[in-house]
Amino acid sequence: MLYTIPDYYHEFSCIAGECEDTCCAGWQIVADEAALKKYKKVTGSFRKRLRRSINWKEGTFKQDKNKRCTFLNDENLCDMYTALGEKSLCRTCKMYPRHIEEFEDVREMTLSVSCPEVARILLGKKEPVRFLTYESNKEEEYDDFDPFLYSKLVDARTVMIDILQDRSKKLALRVGLVLAIAHDLQVRIKRDDIFSIDDVFEKYQTENAIQFVEAKLAKEEDYAFIMKMFQNQYLMERLRDDWEPHLLEAEQILYGESGCYTCDKKHPWAYTESREKTKAETDKKKYMKNRQEFHSWLKEQMPDYEIQCEQLLVYFISTYFCGAVYDGEAYVKVQMAVVSVLLIHELLMAQWLKNEKTLEMEDIVDTVYRYSRELEHSDPNLNLMEKLMRRDIVPWFNKS
Repeated sequence: MLYTIPDYYHEFSCIAGECEDTCCAGWQIVADEAALKKYKKVTGSFRKRLRRSINWKEGTFKQDKNKRCTFLNDENLCDMYTALGEKSLCRTCKMYPRHIEEFEDVREMTLSVSCPEVARILLGKKEPVRFLTYESNKEEEYDDFDPFLYSKLVDARTVMIDILQDRSKKLALRVGLVLAIAHDLQVRIKRDDIFSIDDVFEKYQTENAIQFVEAKLAKEEDYAFIMKMFQNQYLMERLRDDWEPHLLEAEQILYGESGCYTCDKKHPWAYTESREKTKAETDKKKYMKNRQEFHSWLKEQMPDYEIQCEQLLVYFISTYFCGAVYDGEAYVKVQMAVVSVLLIHELLMAQWLKNEKTLEMEDIVDTVYRYSRELEHSDPNLNLMEKLMRRDIVPWFNKS
């Protein structure tokens, strides 16, 4: 078995009660069978509380009205840990924020940016992320696994990450090249022409390809697409009750009264279908002006911001891209990475405007981990995001 980890993997250490949030609230914690068997054998003063705090039929820890785990105390510390020690924790609690993607004879381990401390580590890292590997004698087999396709996806991911980390090019160009590679790769997967995938890698490392992508980037208008991607978030299930009000506030700050044509939400500022075209144009001009000013501010006040976006793109692609071996959806997964960073950027621009045109590192950490929690800790949300990426293709690379 080959294990892969990012080079910052061992930098993480839980800061427990000092954390500004908690990983024990907002989602249901599922206990593994081994842990449940162990809990049934517990004796002593903690036994009664343990018995009444677990939904034994569902195999989950109960929650209070605020969706906090019943073992989580007012200091955001775990009473089970205090009473029974670290070995008492179920697999979910022991593993988080570690995330594992499984492939045949490969286990890719990373740290989820849904944890504020992990987000802080990754966003504070200035050097390009490197991936470390080590081996064990353990072997596993998977049904319906295509090792040849997987090897090509690994190659493609390596090429895309190398491009994303090439800081001699502007980030927008790097993203464009990666989207173009993923698009052409997807065409070959659908044609079952995997043997020609290497040609794609060579194609997009030429000067002609770079000029082609630059021309695409220069021609397209992205305002409507960005707003639609933002409003797509209302279609997702909510893990935290405070997330939707946060989105609504950010949307109004960013887009004014342009209205929502993506979902059926009754936004308080949304126009009817007959809303005045001039008002919509005014909102758009205001947005574009704010966006230009925000980018200028970032360049001057946060020179490492582009590196932070790079790290997030690498994070999402390294975590999810090779999962295309199971469903063939390579392009969708790259789009999800790009759109996720785009949405984080939009939320940060709204926060910048709300803060009277200033931003702190903690604002970035807060936005990244909160977005990640809503997307990455819900299988329905991940599935919906992929479905939306099939429907709402990034317009400036839609060659079909």
